[in-house]
Amino acid sequence: MGATRWQTSRFIVLRKALPGIIAAIVLAISRAFGETLAVLMVCGNVINIPRNLFEGCYPLPALIANNYGEMLSLPLYESALMFAALVLFVIIFIFNLLSRILLQEVEKQFKL
Repeated sequence: MGATRWQTSRFIVLRKALPGIIAAIVLAISRAFGETLAVLMVCGNVINIPRNLFEGCYPLPALIANNYGEMLSLPLYESALMFAALVLFVIIFIFNLLSRILLQEVEKQFKL
């Protein structure tokens, strides 16, 4: 048809693959929200509220992983950890819902 390889890749292949690429990025971010081991090794496990982006922190997956074995069957402590898990679940659910809406809009925009 007269198009170069770059034009074919850019206007045909990338246009059709863009919703899948965006979906893969969103799923990777959602999985990173709930990731435990990477968070335990990277964030520093400092039990305080960080004042800037580069200070150590204590995110919800680390809180649950570090304290679940030490709860000693205390009902209030177990309830607090389960609430932390619920909050983490709600955050991931809302992020996935918003990303799904965004992905549907991208698919509508890039339909051929």
